Amino acid sequence: MRKFFVSLILIFFGITVFAQTDSLVRFSVQSKKISDGLYELKAVGKIRKGWHLYGINPSVKELETIKFSFEYENAELVNAPVFDHPAEMIIDAIFNKKINVYNNTLTVIQQVKIKGIVPANLKGTISSWLGKELEFQPAENEFDVVLEGGVSVSNDAQRIKLTFVDINHPVNDCGKKSNSKDSGLLSVFILGFLGGLIALLTPCVFPMIPVTVSFFTKRSQNHKQAIRNGALYGFFIFLIYVLASVPFHILGNVQPEVFNNISTSSTLNIIFFVIFIVFAISFFGFFEITLPSGIANSADSKSGLTSVGGIFFMALTLAIVSFSCTGPILGSLLVGSLSGGAWQLTSGLAGFGLALALPFALFAIFPNWLHSLPKSGGWLDTVKKVLAFVELALAFKFLSNADLVMHWGLIKRETFFAIWILIGGGLTLYLFGILRLPHDYKGMKITKARKLVGVLALLFTLYLIPGVTSTKYANLQLLSGFPPPLHYSIYGKENVREKGLEADVVNDFDKALQLAKKENKPLLIDFTGWACVNCRKMEENVWTQPEIYQYIQKNFILVSLYVDDKEKLPIEQRFSYTTKDGNKKEIISIGDKWATFQAENFNQVTQPLYVILNTQQQLMNNPIGYTPDVKEYKAWLICGKEAFDKK
Repeated sequence: MRKFFVSLILIFFGITVFAQTDSLVRFSVQSKKISDGLYELKAVGKIRKGWHLYGINPSVKELETIKFSFEYENAELVNAPVFDHPAEMIIDAIFNKKINVYNNTLTVIQQVKIKGIVPANLKGTISSWLGKELEFQPAENEFDVVLEGGVSVSNDAQRIKLTFVDINHPVNDCGKKSNSKDSGLLSVFILGFLGGLIALLTPCVFPMIPVTVSFFTKRSQNHKQAIRNGALYGFFIFLIYVLASVPFHILGNVQPEVFNNISTSSTLNIIFFVIFIVFAISFFGFFEITLPSGIANSADSKSGLTSVGGIFFMALTLAIVSFSCTGPILGSLLVGSLSGGAWQLTSGLAGFGLALALPFALFAIFPNWLHSLPKSGGWLDTVKKVLAFVELALAFKFLSNADLVMHWGLIKRETFFAIWILIGGGLTLYLFGILRLPHDYKGMKITKARKLVGVLALLFTLYLIPGVTSTKYANLQLLSGFPPPLHYSIYGKENVREKGLEADVVNDFDKALQLAKKENKPLLIDFTGWACVNCRKMEENVWTQPEIYQYIQKNFILVSLYVDDKEKLPIEQRFSYTTKDGNKKEIISIGDKWATFQAENFNQVTQPLYVILNTQQQLMNNPIGYTPDVKEYKAWLICGKEAFDKK
C-alpha cells in the first residue's frame, strides 16, 4: 500500500524514476535502410568493467534481454535482436543457474518497420539488465538516429508565434476582467470549503470532534490554555492542507502547462477512476481502507500538548487517519482545480482545511456546544454509503475525461447519463430501505430525514432521464460541464445542431484563418479542452442562447482549439519548439500545439479563453475567460466586431 501511494505521488508530479545506471552500459546507434519503410539499427555498446549484460535466457522468464522501444507509434520491431558474437555462459549468483551474459563490448542488430510516413529522425530507448555478483540493475539508453529518406518537418509546422499579436495593445480596450482570477479562486475556495463540510460528516472525522476537544479541555491547565491549544490545533489542520499545494507551485514555475497536462492525463484519470471505485466499494461497507499503521503511529508518537510541535503532529495524525474518508474528496479537488493552476489548488485546499479545522477550534473555545452535537450512530453509516454512491458517479466522470481526451468513444454523453441514472436509482432504493448493503438489516427504521434525501435522489434521477434522448430537453443545464459535450453523442453531431455551435466549428487555426479571409470576418478563437468543465458551461449555457448563437454565426469564424487533445499529429507536423522562456518543448500531439500556441501568444494557460483576431492576426480586444453572464459576453463580442470594422 505504501508503494502504491508513493507511485501515485510521483504520477501527480509527472516524475519517472530510473536507477542511475546509464553509465553501466553506453550504446551508440546507427541506421541503415534495407527497403522502403524497413531499417536496420546497429547499436554498439560498451559495458562497464566488472559488470555483465544479460543476453537471451529463455529459462529465466522474469529476465528480459535487450529491448528497443520507440517514441514513434508507427515504428514496429521486426524479429528478435541479433548479437554480433555468442554470449558467455556463467553460473549467476543471483539466479543460481547458468545464464547467458555479455562482457566488455557487444553489437546488437535490430530491424524496425515504419508504417506510413518515415520520420527524418527516430527517437527511442534501449532497455537492458546488468549484473555484478549480487548486484542487479536496469539500464536505459536513449537514442536519436537519422533515417535515410525520412520526411523533415516543414517550416509551416513550426509557426507557433503570431507576429502581429500585441497582447498589451488591442484595437479596442474592452473585455478586460481583472477580477476573473480572484473570482475563480473564490469559487474554488467555496467548493473546497463545502468538500470539507462533507468530510466532517464522515465516520472518520465526526467522532474525532468530541474526543479531541475533550482531550484539550481535560489536559489543559485552564480554559485559556484549552482555547489556545484548540485554536492552534485548528490552525495546523488548515496549514497542513495548504502546505500540500506547495510542490505544485514549484512545479508550475518550471512548466506552467503542467497543471493542464496533469488534470487531463488519461493515465491519471484512469487511476482516479480505479481508486474511486475501490473507495466506493469500501464506503459501501464491503471492506475497510486504512493507510499503513506505521505512518499514523509515527505521527501519533510525536503528538501531545507538551509543545507546539506536539499539537502540530496531533493535527497531522488527524489528516492521516481520516484519509480513507477525505481522500476521494481531495482527489476530486486535485483534478478539478489543477487545470486552473497552483493557486486554484491552494485555494481549494485552504477551503477544505478551514472547514475541517473550524469545528475543532470553535468547540475548544466553546466546549458547551458539544452537547448540541448529534451522537455518533447509524446515521454516520448512512452518510458514508450515500457518499459511496456519489464516489461511484464521480468515478465515471474521471473515466469520461480519459475517454474524451483519447477519443476512445467508450462513454458517449447518453451512456454517461445512463450510468448516472442507474447509480441514482440505486441510491434512491437504498435510502428507502429497499436495497440493503452490508450492516443493513431487514426492518431497520428509515428516518424522515433519510426519506427526504431519498425523494431528492429520486427527483434528481428523473431529471437525468431526458439526457439519454435526442431532444431539446437533453441539454441538462444544471449539470453542464460534468457530462461529455453535446456533440459527443451516440446520435451523431447533426442531432445537436439546434443545441449549440458544434456543427459549425473549425478545429484548426490555419484553416479558420483562410476561411476568415475568404468571408472577410474576424476570427473568434475558443481555447477549450475536452475535460474543461467551464468550457462546457459556456457552450451549453451561453452559446446556446439565440442572441449569442446567431451573432457568432453571422459575424465570426469560430475556431475551437483543444489544448488537452492527446491525438498525435502526423509525423511531418511534429517538431521541437523553443518557448519565449528558452525552454525546449516537443510538439507531439494536437494538445501540445494549441496549448503552446495559447501560452506563447496570449500569456495564459487556463481554459476557456476567448480571443478575437482580424485577418491580419491583430488583436481586436482583450481576451476573456469564463463569462457566464450572457449580456457581458455579447458586449465583448460586439466590441471585438466593432474593432474589426474600424480596423
